Amino acid sequence: MTSQQTPPVVTRFAPSPTGYLHIGGARTALFNWLYARGRSGKFLLRIEDTDRARSTPEATAAILEGMRWLGLDHDGEAISQAARADRHAEVAHEMLARGHAYKCFASQDEIAAFREAARAEGRSTLFQSPWRDADPADHPDAPFVIRLKAPRDGATVIADRVQGDVTIRNDQLDDMICLRSDGTPTYMLAVVVDDHDMGVTHVIRGDDHLNNAARQMLVYQAMDWDVPVWAHIPLIHGPDGKKLSKRHGALGVEEYRAMGYPATAMRNYLARLGWSHGDDEVFTDAQARDWFDLDGIGKGAARFDFKKLDNISGKHIAMTDEATLVSQVQDYLAAAGRPSLTEAECGALARALPAIKSGVKTLPQLLDKAHFILTSRPMVPDEKAAAALDDVSRRILKELTPHLQTASWVREELESVLNALAEAHDTKFGKLAAPLRAALAGRVATPSVFDMMLLLGREETVARLTDAAA
Repeated sequence: MTSQQTPPVVTRFAPSPTGYLHIGGARTALFNWLYARGRSGKFLLRIEDTDRARSTPEATAAILEGMRWLGLDHDGEAISQAARADRHAEVAHEMLARGHAYKCFASQDEIAAFREAARAEGRSTLFQSPWRDADPADHPDAPFVIRLKAPRDGATVIADRVQGDVTIRNDQLDDMICLRSDGTPTYMLAVVVDDHDMGVTHVIRGDDHLNNAARQMLVYQAMDWDVPVWAHIPLIHGPDGKKLSKRHGALGVEEYRAMGYPATAMRNYLARLGWSHGDDEVFTDAQARDWFDLDGIGKGAARFDFKKLDNISGKHIAMTDEATLVSQVQDYLAAAGRPSLTEAECGALARALPAIKSGVKTLPQLLDKAHFILTSRPMVPDEKAAAALDDVSRRILKELTPHLQTASWVREELESVLNALAEAHDTKFGKLAAPLRAALAGRVATPSVFDMMLLLGREETVARLTDAAA
């Protein structure tokens, strides 16, 4: 007797190309990606472009670029739902042949009249077609839709890995249209046919699709197909507990990229939106893939919190190696429409990163902190820096320069030289810090004076102090 092998996990992300990659869609894609990648399964991409009026190539490109930036690689080619319309129609006709669907010749006026009468009599307005059990011999030579025969009594139970068992009374289900009178398939049919043909084993999607699952299960049953594992995840809400919308701020993934959040931080933050692994807040991609499971997804809506995103982003910047961080900075500059760094600037930034990357939350903040090493002489101090370079400060800087030309270029020696100078002028080193920052960076908010001097080197440090003293 051979043991039955569990089929490999296959998940999918199926966005509609009518706009950017929404932050909620990005999280759905991430959950599907993590679940598949953590089980050596497949993660597939399907573009649900059946709404030809609203679907655009630009939106498809934006979705693909958003996924590329987030690092959510998919297996095989992206599938176009619209290109599979013939296959969807074929299944509708097969259900018709099996007796699980029927031709409905009811006009829009007849359906409207039925609903109006039902409302007046206090009955359910779900349309009950008179053609459901009609003899095919009585069919007119007229346009028709193909409707699926939904059960009229009993209940349909959705066994959901997140929501638990969800029961829907069958008298709440209509005989949904699968094929329109012009021969085009409906979304509800196309989704099921595509998921089956793609071999999808787990459907992980927003809980706004939960009711759809009950209707879609009828197609699986009519075709004797295996029903996938359902996992309907709660939507993302804003800080006020209401559904995430434009008034809460950025909605598209590309906006977060342009704000300078690293992709690694976005993956971490989105994974924590509605899913948890103990008390772990900050983790690597490898840990997320190992830990992610459907049982860790909560039933309640997650709230988007910029402070938490900033905190996670700062932790990721601090723990990222220099080469990767420089690459992330270049990506941010491209997304923000700013000039990229030269090879020399990349080298300078990489050298400075160990001293400057802690404490920053975003890549623009990192670049701001690195200003001293990315700028070149002659520097123009900003307003506060110019004010710090008064006549007294300039004289002290001029006095300092010869001492630095002979000092050993190590932190302890530089601290000794500067403290001795402060003592000679009967002041504390803190009083010298502002003019030194102004001279070295053209600003008064900078990294440590000693870090800057060590990174700039003797020659550049002395040159900047000489410029400022003059």
